[in-house]
Amino acid sequence: MAGRIVPLIMCGGAGTRLWPASREVHPKQFLPLFGARSTFQNTILRVSDKALFDRPIIVTNNAYRFMVLEQLAEIGAEADVLLEPTRRDSGPAIAAGAVFAQTRDQEAIVLALAADHVVRDTAGFIAACRQGLVAAQAGHIVTFGVEPERAATEYGYISAGEMISGEVRSVAKFVEKPDPATAAEYISAGYLWNSGNFMFRASVLLEEYSKSDAESVQSVTRAVVDAGRDLGFVTLEPKAFESVKPISIDYAVMEKTARATVVPVACGWSDVGSWHAVWELSDKDSDGNAAVGAAVFEDSRNCNVTTDKALVALEGVDDLVVVATQDAVLVSRQKDANGLKRLVAKLKNVAPQVTEEHLRVHRPWGSYQSIDMGARHQVKRIIVKPGGRLSLQKHHHRSEHWIVVRGAARVTLNELVKTVHENESIYIPIGATHRMENPGKIPLELIEVQTGSYLGEDDIIRIEDDYKRS
Repeated sequence: MAGRIVPLIMCGGAGTRLWPASREVHPKQFLPLFGARSTFQNTILRVSDKALFDRPIIVTNNAYRFMVLEQLAEIGAEADVLLEPTRRDSGPAIAAGAVFAQTRDQEAIVLALAADHVVRDTAGFIAACRQGLVAAQAGHIVTFGVEPERAATEYGYISAGEMISGEVRSVAKFVEKPDPATAAEYISAGYLWNSGNFMFRASVLLEEYSKSDAESVQSVTRAVVDAGRDLGFVTLEPKAFESVKPISIDYAVMEKTARATVVPVACGWSDVGSWHAVWELSDKDSDGNAAVGAAVFEDSRNCNVTTDKALVALEGVDDLVVVATQDAVLVSRQKDANGLKRLVAKLKNVAPQVTEEHLRVHRPWGSYQSIDMGARHQVKRIIVKPGGRLSLQKHHHRSEHWIVVRGAARVTLNELVKTVHENESIYIPIGATHRMENPGKIPLELIEVQTGSYLGEDDIIRIEDDYKRS
């Protein structure tokens, strides 16, 4: 509908600074860090008022596509989902969203938001969007400058200039992340945090981008125009998109354009860029300790614990982060986010698996988790969503034994199709063509015991697949 804002949600980042909870295949924007919903879901809900906002556009990648759909379905939301064939930073991603928005409305006003940010005051955020809408309609590119709560060194800053209209001001200059002394000077001078969220007329953004890199804008446009459709996703044309220069929207447009304006906003914003930021946003006890999961504190202050399963007990320590997942434990100083980034870079060489995947691996049909492994055996716990169906497949090196513990499984085994109920099992020999699906109304849960000479996930020969995986 004309006149409404098109939310453009950037949802393709990996978020290594929240390791080990956030990993390459299941990054922080999809995690329930604060309550039952993920920051991605809360971002979508924040722009769900149909009187002000149009159907969202989401830019993500092939690895996260089904996670995006699943989390949208959980909150009853729909969106157009664009898939990048490769990461090219925020500039090309936002340009692709702007081009796609023009296919729906040539005069589209776009609000570009990161999927992993937190906003505690939705009313304040909406008020800033209304201010920004007026400026964007007038041809300005609007950024949202957050009124600082402290002299932060993890954010860039904006120096605001003269008034344009209402609360909207021109941008005098953007500055990079400062050291502590410089950050204090910026606060005294009235600078704003740069939130990295923007509002603009799609045509204006593309025009300003073209002034510095017309070739990349042409390639992005071609990638959208020649995009395919696959299972409802918009797949950007790979060759055109891969030819685009990787660059952030700040460098591509915002630091060069004369149309940049800023709306000051106080809405409890954070980019959740570190475990310290998570601690700042969390409920705490009288000693400043925050916990998600089972934790006990004795003579400890300002600590942050997140645990999947194991009880974490801290005694006589201050300012620590402890994050315990089922296959990794992090112990870190509260405020050294850069140290964690260096640690994850080292882990990618030493133990890359723990930076890429959790023990629980999400699939479009559900999930599986390895619970025991030896030289010639592996035991998995498998969950299949109602209506979910695995690929028709076979293995060259392993046999499988499935035991249903909840729900019912419809199993294809060569020419046989049968239903396996709770406390029943079925054996899948090496080389047999097989498939499992959940025909019921509740999640199907089963234990899979694999035995064989090779148990890797690449020993899967897919014959048919609902999700078009190779």
